[in-house]
Amino acid sequence: MTILCEHPPAFGVELEEKNNIPVDHDGQENELVLDEGFVVPDTNSFGHTFRDYDIESERQKGVEEFYRTNHINQTYGFVKRMREEYGKLNRVEMSIWECCELLNEFIDESDPDLDEPQIEHLLQTAEAIRKDYPDEDWLHLTGLIHDLGKVLLHPAFGELPQWAVVGDTFPVGCAFDESIVHHKYFTENPDCNNSAYNSKYGVYSEGCGLDRVFMSWGHDDYMYLVAKENKTTLPSAGLFIIRYHSFYTLHRTGAYRHLMNEEDVENLKWLKIFNKYDLYSKSKVRIDVEKVKPYYLSLIEKYFPAKLRW
Repeated sequence: MTILCEHPPAFGVELEEKNNIPVDHDGQENELVLDEGFVVPDTNSFGHTFRDYDIESERQKGVEEFYRTNHINQTYGFVKRMREEYGKLNRVEMSIWECCELLNEFIDESDPDLDEPQIEHLLQTAEAIRKDYPDEDWLHLTGLIHDLGKVLLHPAFGELPQWAVVGDTFPVGCAFDESIVHHKYFTENPDCNNSAYNSKYGVYSEGCGLDRVFMSWGHDDYMYLVAKENKTTLPSAGLFIIRYHSFYTLHRTGAYRHLMNEEDVENLKWLKIFNKYDLYSKSKVRIDVEKVKPYYLSLIEKYFPAKLRW
């Protein structure tokens, strides 16, 4: 890793047999089922239901406090400043795999389902996808790298607080939808009282496309900027997954669909496939890193330059 400069610190889906992608039907919410594929476990690493934010536990109390801070501080102005600053990509030069190893130091405080180092989750996600979709190598790699933006927690990247790096994401610059987890804390966000930002469309327009929408700042948007600006050859669906994989209020309840364009609708089909593996592959089962490393190194070489600017 080369330091460049120092800085201060769901809708229902069914699989279409021909293309093996999910298809929406009348907005009905159904479970994604794959024949002989990945089986969704009943409970998470703590023995609780996945993404249950109401269970009384010490970890859940910490998760709720995380979201309180996140919802108060994620304003349109804050996001704009972060995108401008981190979009310069002038902090570090390193490879994708070096970044994967760097994440070994961090645990996501917003995650109610897992408290393992991040590289474990990355490999669990990628390997689960690889098993069910052996021919979609871009999707395997997307599974591996989707959370790499969490290096924002590292001192070389300004050591941002967790509320500015992890957690569910949502648009800023328009009204905060009530389906967002712990929505009640948005009442303390200054944008809630700003007429420019608190309406359904806010600063946007119907069908403008999600690429024109500012999302709450964090690892999703940062990794999207890194991949895009370093000229990855991943398909648009891969970039879409990276940027919106934490946008649960969209892929769970359909909120903010009024801002989507046709390309977003198509890419959302792949995101719904990916989301199942991102969420439900979290477990205490360890992956043999050295065994799978050569395969993922070959994918990195295929879709990315040897060194990336971060």
